[in-house]
Amino acid sequence: MNTKRYALWTSTIVAASLLLSGCQLLTGYQKIDEAESAEAWVGKIKPIAGEVNIACVGTYHCEIVQIDKTLIIAPNSHEPINPQIMTALPRQEGMAKTSMNMDMTPLVNKNAIKVVPLAPSSMPGLTNYYARVMPAKHEVHVNFYPENNMGYIERFAMIHDFTEAGTYQLRAYQKKNTEKSGSLLDTASPEPLCIELLQGTQVQRRFCKQLDAEHQGEFVETGMVKAVTSAPKAKKWQHKI
Repeated sequence: MNTKRYALWTSTIVAASLLLSGCQLLTGYQKIDEAESAEAWVGKIKPIAGEVNIACVGTYHCEIVQIDKTLIIAPNSHEPINPQIMTALPRQEGMAKTSMNMDMTPLVNKNAIKVVPLAPSSMPGLTNYYARVMPAKHEVHVNFYPENNMGYIERFAMIHDFTEAGTYQLRAYQKKNTEKSGSLLDTASPEPLCIELLQGTQVQRRFCKQLDAEHQGEFVETGMVKAVTSAPKAKKWQHKI
């Protein structure tokens, strides 16, 4: 029997939408058929040799709120708390330039953290950011917003040994249950929310929310099937983190 490890958690609501090879990317309670292509709002991460990039995807909006003991994004303003860890995004004629023009100076020490603007959020007025850290064991806290409403939050945290430099993503989705009986109770029950940690395109870890009496909404780490580790490719979707 596989040992189950638990992720730190708090939540207020779960929502679902886009069908994705047995999973559903979250876009709210209703399916949003006309949503912008995921690639358009996820943006491009610029890797720096020897560093770890951490991003979150899968919902209307998401924020990396804390790494280790460092607070990253303020819960009220949804902007970086400390301007000194923010990578400035140059502007020209009122429009932000691409990440190629940002100051991507390498991190100076093992405890350094930088926050980089990634792309405009699907929530008007907000920005999606990713974090740059050095390879090491880190505790990462993320707020996911499954609906276009700042009042509904899924809070998730985990400890992971980021031993290899590269890009990691925490992706929220809802697993499609093909074993439901079709009863009204099953129909009304939400699909379980899951968070996957991807290193590049490979799924490294998976946590799913358990709604039973024993776990009471905890995110429980599930076993991984070694033969199937690649993340499913997202279906292109037209506009609606």
